[in-house]
Amino acid sequence: MVFWLVTSKPRVEGLGELRRRLDSRGISRMRPFVRSLENGLVNARLREDGSALWEEEDYCVPPLAQERAAVLDDYFDNLTVEDMGDPGRGWEKLTNLPSLWHPDVNEPPSPR
Repeated sequence: MVFWLVTSKPRVEGLGELRRRLDSRGISRMRPFVRSLENGLVNARLREDGSALWEEEDYCVPPLAQERAAVLDDYFDNLTVEDMGDPGRGWEKLTNLPSLWHPDVNEPPSPR
């Protein structure tokens, strides 16, 4: 069992569609990743540089190959992974970051 800390740049224009897919539970029914991918994306965090981060359980070589083909490559760029070893270690690194889905995070910048 491998747990990865995933870092990627969200395509802001696609986040609304991705959220709708998550809310409809369509991603959680996809095989073989079932709820692991959904859980990671629902709980994703946002770094100040605009990168999204989450922990993902995966057994593919290369990592997240099936998830990328089915979902991730439609909504994220520059995806990288770091082996976390034990479950939860990735999430521990993200506790102080805001949610990717926090309303203030996804609002367009106000005009100056």
